[in-house]
Amino acid sequence: MIAARAAGEDEAEGKKRVTPYWRTLGGQGELNPKYPGGVEAQRARLETEGHTVVARGKRLVVEDYERRLAQL
Repeated sequence: MIAARAAGEDEAEGKKRVTPYWRTLGGQGELNPKYPGGVEAQRARLETEGHTVVARGKRLVVEDYERRLAQL
């Protein structure tokens, strides 16, 4: 959350390179409503990157997020 807020402040100042906080998801691929701009802003960024966001009840999740997980 700290990184997301800092990145939001950086963007507000006009910086182009910010930490891609929108790529972090909650359990089961859920979008985070507390990120800058809420779930709609996170959804827009993820869809721009080629992800599909779907509604599961009241929650928005990235479809098939498991297959795009970063492998460490």
